[in-house]
Amino acid sequence: MPEVIFAGPEGRLEGRYHPQKQPDAPIAIILHPHPQFGGTMNNRVVHRLHYAFHEIGFTVLRFNFRGVGRSQGEYDQGVGELSDAAAALDYLQALNPNSKHCWVAGFSFGAWIGMQLLMRRPEITGFVSVAPPANMYDFSFLAPCPASGLIINGTADRVAAPKDTHALVAKLREQKGITVSHEEIEGAGHFFEHEEDHMKPMIATIQAYVQRRLGEPSR
Repeated sequence: MPEVIFAGPEGRLEGRYHPQKQPDAPIAIILHPHPQFGGTMNNRVVHRLHYAFHEIGFTVLRFNFRGVGRSQGEYDQGVGELSDAAAALDYLQALNPNSKHCWVAGFSFGAWIGMQLLMRRPEITGFVSVAPPANMYDFSFLAPCPASGLIINGTADRVAAPKDTHALVAKLREQKGITVSHEEIEGAGHFFEHEEDHMKPMIATIQAYVQRRLGEPSR
C-alpha cells in the first residue's frame, strides 16, 4: 500500500493510500484514536476499517494526525486535528475528482473528529462512527446532523460508556431528514479485542451497512 505524504495545516501529514482501478470509485477517509493515548493510523481497528472499505470498492486514505508518526506539528486538543482531517479529505478528493460518494469513518477520538468534519463538508454522503466517546466529548454540534450514518459500539465498552452512546443516538434520531443507524456488538470492549466474537462481526456489520447505502439513491 503506497505511503503518502501530503500537505497539512501545520506541515506534512503521513498517510496510507489505497486506490481502486475505477476512477469514479467512492472515497473514504479513516480517522484514528486519541494521539496522546497511543492512537495512530496503524491502530488495529483503524487498519481493519481501512480494509473493510477497500474490500467493498472504496478508494481509501488513512493518515496520522499532527505530531503522530512522521506527521509534523503537535497535538491541538482536536481543533488542529479537525483541520488535518479536512486537509486529508481535500487531498483525497483532488486525487479522485470523479468520485460520487464520499464517506468518513472514525474510531473513538477519530469518530468525534469525523462527525465534526460532517458539519464542515456537505459533500460527505455517509459516516461510520466506531465507539464514539460521547461521555468525554461534546457532540452537540450535530444540530442538525447533515448526513445519515452508522454508530457502532460494544456493550462492554469501559472507555466510551454504552449509555452515553445510546443518549447520543437518541438525540440524533430526533432530527428530520437523516437516518442514524445504531448497532451494538455483544460483549465487545472499546477495542473489539476478540477477533472472532467482536472484531469480525463489527466489520461485517459496517460493510453490510455501507453496501446497502451505496445501493440507495443519494440523499
